[in-house]
Amino acid sequence: MSEGARWVKVAALDEVPDEGVLAVEVDDDTPIALVRTEGEVFAVRDVCSHAEVRLSEGEVEDGTIECWLHGSCFDLRSGAAINPPATQPVPTYDVKIDGDDVLVSLDEKNS
Repeated sequence: MSEGARWVKVAALDEVPDEGVLAVEVDDDTPIALVRTEGEVFAVRDVCSHAEVRLSEGEVEDGTIECWLHGSCFDLRSGAAINPPATQPVPTYDVKIDGDDVLVSLDEKNS
């Protein structure tokens, strides 16, 4: 995790559905998709790098989130585009659980 990161509470853990997504707006209107899958919570920028639509409206499966518009999938850990038409990654953010709160570091892990 990032040293000296600025952590922001973005949701209560029970608001993030199991094997699902919660869309949140943080700080300066930064759109983030919180994804809970396989017992972990991930945070990615809630904008597809190909078509600029909300990833939070897509499906979560096998550690990825799929863009509902054209079917590109992104790795939840790295943000990497796994298949076309997207070729660029989406930014990801560190997540930590503090009691019942989900906190996100707004320092992008990749860009």
